[in-house]
Amino acid sequence: MTAIATLPPTVTLNQRLSGLESGQRMRLAFGALVILAIVIGGVVMGSKPDWRVLYANLADKDGGAIVAQLSQMNIPYKHTEGGSAILVPADKVHDTRLRLASQGLPKGSVVGFEMMESNRFGMTQFQERLTFQRGLEGELTRSIQALSSVQSARVHLALPNQNGFFREQQKPSASVLVSLHPARSLDRTQIAGIVHLIASSVPELAPSAVSVLDDTGKLLSTPADGSGDSRGVDAEQLQYTQNIEQSFTRRILDILEPIVGKGNARAQVTADLDFSQTQSTSESHRPNQTPDSSAIRSQQLVETGAGAGAAASPAGVPGAVTNQPPGNATAPINAPAQTLAAAGTPGAGAQGAAAAGGKRESIINYEVDKTVRVVRSSTGQVRRLSAAVVVNHRVGKDEAGNVTSVALTADQIEKMTALVRETIGFNKERGDSVNLMNAPFAVEKQDELVLPLWRQPEMQELARSLAWPIGTVLLVALVLLGLVRPGLKAMSRPTMVDAVGGAQEGGQLDALVADEAERPPLLIKAAPKPPPEPTEGELRLEDARKLARENPAAVASIVKGWIGSEVPA
Repeated sequence: MTAIATLPPTVTLNQRLSGLESGQRMRLAFGALVILAIVIGGVVMGSKPDWRVLYANLADKDGGAIVAQLSQMNIPYKHTEGGSAILVPADKVHDTRLRLASQGLPKGSVVGFEMMESNRFGMTQFQERLTFQRGLEGELTRSIQALSSVQSARVHLALPNQNGFFREQQKPSASVLVSLHPARSLDRTQIAGIVHLIASSVPELAPSAVSVLDDTGKLLSTPADGSGDSRGVDAEQLQYTQNIEQSFTRRILDILEPIVGKGNARAQVTADLDFSQTQSTSESHRPNQTPDSSAIRSQQLVETGAGAGAAASPAGVPGAVTNQPPGNATAPINAPAQTLAAAGTPGAGAQGAAAAGGKRESIINYEVDKTVRVVRSSTGQVRRLSAAVVVNHRVGKDEAGNVTSVALTADQIEKMTALVRETIGFNKERGDSVNLMNAPFAVEKQDELVLPLWRQPEMQELARSLAWPIGTVLLVALVLLGLVRPGLKAMSRPTMVDAVGGAQEGGQLDALVADEAERPPLLIKAAPKPPPEPTEGELRLEDARKLARENPAAVASIVKGWIGSEVPA
């Protein structure tokens, strides 16, 4: 008789689920839902955008316009508590700013010359002038707010109406109110830059007519009359003095560190500067010089005689030639004196002129030498310098080879002192002093602060980045082990159909060979605990197992015979 082998029927998922208890099915379903929720949450958290600031400190009008435009562009956004900043995804910040800038957003609370674009028909000259002034104020405010230290600013211009009388025209003036960021300030150069920016933007506006104030009401600019607080000038003088001292200190270190090594020299320089402004005027005259070497300013020669009246009367042949005026004198200025002649007697001598009652006067004025010298002393002149230098001992080795510190010799100290004097421009008449000292530097032992691994910033950042993925994996593993795995294990146990199919395929032979027979837990109860002494059935079973191990072919034929006898023809 031929034995016919039959395959076990296929077990579907529904059959396995139906074989589970209700509690097991509920735990399995709940675990599947939890895992699905965790996966969805991980995907959502992983794809959560990184929000960045698009604009901050916007006016309400600009904020509303930007939010409306973001809604039209379908760009997700949110704002911080209080609405001080608008946030968008990090990958869309620059693109959104460019797109909003193309539409003129944000316009800002300060309006500039764009006000001139909305001029309506019928505006008066006063309205046009007022609109121009407001636009100019807005443009200047925007320029001042571009400074990194300025948070906000307001500019007020006083532009008087000009009339036709030039002498009666008033000069314009300006006032600037600046509000600074916390912990920031404006130095003197920045304040001067704001003043000159305003003065250069308004015609006929002098820098002295510009006033700059901060939000506390303190006047930052210098008044035009110079009657303001002098603390600003003192601050500038102190800064200039510090710069001079630092310059000398750096020069000393630059000349000594190549000799003694970097960090083995310390220097401090005290500079006494003179900031007083003095002006002296001197006028000097040279002594009287000889007539030959001096310059003549003017000369007057007067000659009179007794026959002057007769000589003055007309003489000669009457006519046009006689009535001609006398010509210009051609005699040189320093020519020798001429001898006076008597009237009507040409060629007469000086004695004849004196006898005739003549008179001669000569007045010569010479230039007076004068030198006027005006001397103005410059501010910030060095009146005295004091330099203190400390040099560390040089490193050496003793006879045993140990590292020790060795003091410098007197010759080395003297040479270094000479170098320092030449470096700072030592002047003994000015009262300068240089003191160079050689001493060992105290070495402070710094205990290195070793942070534990869990407090290091790199590890904390790594833990933050891995917290969510690791937590998700651990939660999924917990759900799998606690809820899903027991259900899957229960589904993998053999059911009634599996037991029947296994028996038909040779389960009896397996039961004979195996030490313990595999029985379905739901169909066959657990065998009682065997007694200490083997029973007769156990002995027969052991004999059958021994026969199966020694002669498996015979046992197989016997089992086939049993199966063939049980299966109907």
